[in-house]
Amino acid sequence: MKYLIIFLGLLAFGLTPATSHAEEKANFANLDGDVQALKKELMSLNRDLFILEEELLFPANTQLSVHVSMDVGVYFELDSVELKLNGKKVSSYLYTEREAEALLRGGVQRLYVGNLKAGDHELVAVFTGMGPNDREYRRGATLEFEKTLSAKFVELKIEDQTRNMQPEFVVREWD
Repeated sequence: MKYLIIFLGLLAFGLTPATSHAEEKANFANLDGDVQALKKELMSLNRDLFILEEELLFPANTQLSVHVSMDVGVYFELDSVELKLNGKKVSSYLYTEREAEALLRGGVQRLYVGNLKAGDHELVAVFTGMGPNDREYRRGATLEFEKTLSAKFVELKIEDQTRNMQPEFVVREWD
């Protein structure tokens, strides 16, 4: 009985007692190839599901997307950003040193994405960090905008203003 169970187990894996070591290696290689193909297919399916989820959760006609960028960064070291939409806090982010450096090298971070109905709205961004002469700096920037039936993209840009050696916080819409 014991040998029958072992024999049936070997048959389940496609092996027979007379299977050679080379045949076993070939079977496992085929199995490994099948597993790798399934992994690739699963990753592709996962990517498609993520895109579908984004489209369902944030349809283009109601989407608001807010991004942060920096230009130069001599007069301001970014520590955090807080975002309010129509008086309600919708996002805040505390930056690590590496993330702030990435922004200085030209990176852009998506700070917020959400749904917003058509009409007039107010966006307030509060930037916190170290300003000129190593003093704490907290400054806000406001944008009043009209949301239409298309996606709205907003950039929060930190720029150096060399004429008065101060950082400038610019909020602008992208079409």
